[in-house]
Amino acid sequence: MAFTRMDQLRAGSEDIEIIATALIERQARMPQMIKSLLRQLQEQVDGFPVNQLEHALQTATRAERGGASEELIVGALCHDIGKAISDANHGAISAEILKPYVSKDTYEIVRTHQDFQGRYIYAFIGKDPEARKQYADQPWYETACKFSDSWDQTSFDPDYKSLPLEHFEPMIDRVFAPVHKF
Repeated sequence: MAFTRMDQLRAGSEDIEIIATALIERQARMPQMIKSLLRQLQEQVDGFPVNQLEHALQTATRAERGGASEELIVGALCHDIGKAISDANHGAISAEILKPYVSKDTYEIVRTHQDFQGRYIYAFIGKDPEARKQYADQPWYETACKFSDSWDQTSFDPDYKSLPLEHFEPMIDRVFAPVHKF
């Protein structure tokens, strides 16, 4: 009998097997979903000199050229992926997408990157431009400063020679390899 409510599920039932198989198959498509979300950013310019995909590629390219780990490079590539859903809290959305696949440090850097970028824009919108200081005691703080100051905020240059998305696709495939946390 197929269930109609979650509290009807039973261990070892056919329903559980069907659900588990479907979730594993869906999870295996995660790298393709990430690439699709990144491509959606190409449509978003939002008044910047480059579209959001190019911004992501520039940020990831700078991270790679700056010697970042593969995980942090992918974090740099995906740090604004949440903008495909909402700009206002895109850092939190991006971080939650990354969370099962990356370290706590990379997760926190992506989650808080808007506060680090605040140094450059918060004063214009009535917020504290030094909002990043609230994280100064965190072990990832210095890396977050580098992420923001050297990679993210500098990546709106139409003349910068960023690496193409195809260059990062094998990294996406490795970082977003299936995890089974159901």
